[in-house]
Amino acid sequence: MANGGIIGVSNKTSFGKCTVTSTTASGNITTQPGTRVINSLIVGAGGGGGSTRAGGGGAGGFRSFSNINVCGNSPYTATINGGGAGGTTPSRTGTAGGLTKIVIGCTTYQSDGGGGGGNEGGSGTNGASGGGATSGGSAGSGNTPPTSPSQGNDGGTSESPGPPVYGAGGGGGAGAVGGAGNAASAAGAGGVGTVSDITGSCVTYAGGGGGGTYVGAGSAGAGGSGGGGAGTTGACATAGTANTGGGGGGSGTGTAGGGNGGSGIVVVKELNKASGVWSLQSQFSAQSQGTWPFTLPSFTMVTKGIFIVAGGGGTGTHPSGAGGGAGGLIVTPNSYTATFNGSAGDAVPITIGGGGTGLGWLAGGNTGQDTVVGGVTDDEKLTAKGGGGAGSTPCYTGKSGGSGAGRGGESSNCGSPGPAIQTSEAGDSGTYGFGNAGGTGCTPNRSGGGGGGAAAVGSNGSAPGGGAGGAGKDVTPIMGSLGTPFFGPTNGTFAGGGGAGDCGGAAGAGGAGGGGTAGPPSSPQGVSGTTNSGGGGGASYAGGPNPIVGGAGGSGRVIINFPDARTVSVTPGANAVNPSPGSTKTAVFTVSGTLTVS
Repeated sequence: MANGGIIGVSNKTSFGKCTVTSTTASGNITTQPGTRVINSLIVGAGGGGGSTRAGGGGAGGFRSFSNINVCGNSPYTATINGGGAGGTTPSRTGTAGGLTKIVIGCTTYQSDGGGGGGNEGGSGTNGASGGGATSGGSAGSGNTPPTSPSQGNDGGTSESPGPPVYGAGGGGGAGAVGGAGNAASAAGAGGVGTVSDITGSCVTYAGGGGGGTYVGAGSAGAGGSGGGGAGTTGACATAGTANTGGGGGGSGTGTAGGGNGGSGIVVVKELNKASGVWSLQSQFSAQSQGTWPFTLPSFTMVTKGIFIVAGGGGTGTHPSGAGGGAGGLIVTPNSYTATFNGSAGDAVPITIGGGGTGLGWLAGGNTGQDTVVGGVTDDEKLTAKGGGGAGSTPCYTGKSGGSGAGRGGESSNCGSPGPAIQTSEAGDSGTYGFGNAGGTGCTPNRSGGGGGGAAAVGSNGSAPGGGAGGAGKDVTPIMGSLGTPFFGPTNGTFAGGGGAGDCGGAAGAGGAGGGGTAGPPSSPQGVSGTTNSGGGGGASYAGGPNPIVGGAGGSGRVIINFPDARTVSVTPGANAVNPSPGSTKTAVFTVSGTLTVS
């Protein structure tokens, strides 16, 4: 009976903001206070490609989930595993990729890893998508363990053994079976992946790895769309793309040829469905718990430009080591308005990312840390991603980062340069994010590739020397010529990539903007990236076991310009505000602290 209140069934809809969160490493995803319903995409890790006339690795599982009920302001644990390892000796099958999952309440939402590509004369293994077969073997089965709808497809087959019929099958993809190797010794392509628009853009995930084939006997298989790595006729197949679940490519010959599978990803979209009828009980409960829809108080800061650079990546010690990637860089226009949750006069947290540390003999380097303006719940949180660290033995694959690290130049190298992952941040009238991939190694000359910089990719290794780091970006056209202490020693150019080493030749120069120069044989210590520049570290040289460590990445920096009619303060004392009045006030952060503006 109506009694003057709001009547109807209890409405358990969501008051979220359609926020999309992508996580590429294990940890917690915390929903907003008003969120009740989410959609999620979960992609497992791809399988590794096999070694020697080998099948491509199967893609990780692809599964979408809709209208999952959640509790607002609650953390949910996501697990992201790495891709399977490619085959590393003759007649070695690639290993399966790891699973990806998120646990919500008592329910686990999971996609499984892809199967490994078969070795010479062997079979691909089962997985979310199956690994490709080699001549004389069978293809791995997909959708293992079974789900509905299916999370993947079978790997590609291969014809009877015997030269010159050595074309292996491609790994299965989320959208199609892996391509078959044929009698003309053409290896099968990886199965295509599946497109998702959960992030607001159409992105393809979970492509299978291409099959390998005998040298001179035909063409290798292409990687499937969605991050699948290409097969080769030689030793070094391409790895599946990180955080796509792509399978690794199969090799044609050699001892260390199979490409590694790409890691998985979890994407959560918080839904905004504030419609319907609520009972009085629902209203009372929501008000008591602070989850009834309301607008968080917020304040704006009108700036004349924001500059953010993350810590650069470190590198290692090796005759042909790669350069570390520069930290990601963000620079907004001089009319940028930043919005933060809270009230005017509240302190805004500033986190300065440290540079990645350098490591020792045959090791890579650590990835730099992120630099962040804003807090966890702020609408306007700007994040510059740490630069990629150099890879380690045996494949010396460059790590991804704001800018990616280069690839090493060892003769047995089977890796790839690190990609750039700096996202383009949404601004008032455009996007402002900068980062580039590292350079590739030159295997015959054992010359490493330079680390990527904010303005250019790292240079490839070539005779007679290692690749130079990619150039950093000159921010003075936007930020002005601020000089010391605001710009420091790099004179307004930041985020240069680290230089790479060479086995006996010239060492690669660091990129302009704080990138460290590699150490030559005569002076083996690689130079670290310049402090507070976001520069990548330069590789150290060693002809054998040696206590020398590679150059570290340079730490990050934040600079914010304001109209002069502002009261601006910073903490701690290591940070600064220009003391003299003028047309602009400038705050600089070289260590983590807080910013307060009237």
